[in-house]
Amino acid sequence: MNKKRGSGKKIGDISQKTSSSANSSRLGQIKGFSIQFLPYSEIKDLDSDDRIKKILGILLGNNILILQGRITPNEEARLIGDTMAMIGHIANFRGIELAVISGNSRDSILGKMKKGIANALAGGDFSAITVMGPATIVKEIKRNPKKIELFLNR
Repeated sequence: MNKKRGSGKKIGDISQKTSSSANSSRLGQIKGFSIQFLPYSEIKDLDSDDRIKKILGILLGNNILILQGRITPNEEARLIGDTMAMIGHIANFRGIELAVISGNSRDSILGKMKKGIANALAGGDFSAITVMGPATIVKEIKRNPKKIELFLNR
């Protein structure tokens, strides 16, 4: 038998070289996902229902979604409610994990007003990033001012 060392493993859309069988078996347990970036310009002209449908379509395809900007609080609540209703009706679906990372919240009142006017003119809050993923892949999203940690299920 001929054993190959350093053979490539495909994890989602990321190719990874492995050097040992222990490392290979640990990495091989995470399968079938990719990370997708969605610019806000692709959803800004959609109505609320279509935004939710587009986001759900991406998440149900086992994708981790990085959204430029953020959806409205009402859309966020509806997205969570819709996913909770899907649990038990779609095979292997356990909901979603979602986190919004915003810019510096220590702005003065004048700074917040400027940001609000700029966001209204631009059509969205571009100082934020929203990270979402299906709970079957994403175990937890932790955030703090300097970094975001995305923990995956095995």
